[in-house]
Amino acid sequence: MASVPQLQRQFIEYTTSLHNEGYLDDQFTQLQKLQDESNPDFVVEVVSLYFEDSEKLLNNLATALQQKSVDYKQVDSHVHQFKGSSSSIGAQRVASVCVHFRNFCEEKNLEGCLRCLQQVKQEYILVRNKLEALFRRMMQLEQQILQAGGSIPMME
Repeated sequence: MASVPQLQRQFIEYTTSLHNEGYLDDQFTQLQKLQDESNPDFVVEVVSLYFEDSEKLLNNLATALQQKSVDYKQVDSHVHQFKGSSSSIGAQRVASVCVHFRNFCEEKNLEGCLRCLQQVKQEYILVRNKLEALFRRMMQLEQQILQAGGSIPMME
C-alpha cells in the first residue's frame, strides 16, 4: 500500500495532468477550491449539471443546423451558452472550439458550423471521459488516503 504522501501526490498529479494536456484550465481549480466539508460533492455536482446541459445543447445545435432555413442567431445563442458553461467548469478545449463556431455563425457558414459541431462534440466527449475518469480516480485515492489516516490535499 502506498504511503499517504504518495497517495496525496498522485491525487494532485492526476488533476495537474489534465491541466497540462489542455483539457482543463484554472477555472476548474477554482471550482475545486469552492468545495469543502460542508459540500464535499460540489465539483461532481456542478460538472454533472454541465454534462446534462451540454447534451441538451448539442442536440439543440444538431437540430437547428438541420433546418431548411438555419436560424444562425439561435445557433449562435446555443453556442454562446455552451461556451459559457464550458468556460465555467474550465473545459478550455471545448470553449475554444465554440469561439470558432461562433465565427462561422456570424458568417452564416453552414459547412463551417457543421464542422465545428462535430469538433465540439469530439472535444466534449473527450473532456467528459477525462472528467469521469478523474472523479473515479479521485474517489479511489480519497478512500485510500483516508484509510491510511491522511487528509485530502487541497488544490493550490
